[in-house]
Amino acid sequence: MNDTSERTADALLAAWQERDRELQARGVGHGVPSREQVAGKSGMEIFRAMLAGELPGAPIAETLDVLLVEAEPGRAVYQGRPSRRHYNPLGSVHGGWFATLLDSAVGCAVHTLLPVGRSYTTAELKINIVRPLTDQVPLVRAEGRVIHAGRRMATADARMVGADGKLYAHASTTCFLFDTP
Repeated sequence: MNDTSERTADALLAAWQERDRELQARGVGHGVPSREQVAGKSGMEIFRAMLAGELPGAPIAETLDVLLVEAEPGRAVYQGRPSRRHYNPLGSVHGGWFATLLDSAVGCAVHTLLPVGRSYTTAELKINIVRPLTDQVPLVRAEGRVIHAGRRMATADARMVGADGKLYAHASTTCFLFDTP
């Protein structure tokens, strides 16, 4: 890596860390919102409320040290901090951590497009880990984007990258869409 790309990576990492601090400061913690808290909200409205600190983040996000950092219709970005507590016996981040971060990005990208009264569940998740991840990488981001959203199914894909632009993994999903009771 040359001097210019190192400075660019350092600046991007600093921006990611600042976004992390900003969201942590306004957050309301982690938990499952009540039906009353989400009643009458579209998927995108739920994500706006989460980003504003009006709704809690998912409990799994606290467990795995991941955070929703951006959401817009058809797109969701999660940031994760790999640490030794996420390691497998081989001394690198467990594939389940990759899968959870990527599943959050693709599933929530789909969720942003859902109207009031609709929900989804992951039917299939396919991940490709292209390089190992350790706690030497301070932050990674998984950006999910919807490819297709129909009445009954949606598909999305995601890429997990470091601030230096290195690709660590990519994924695709198929989600079932359904009416909520």
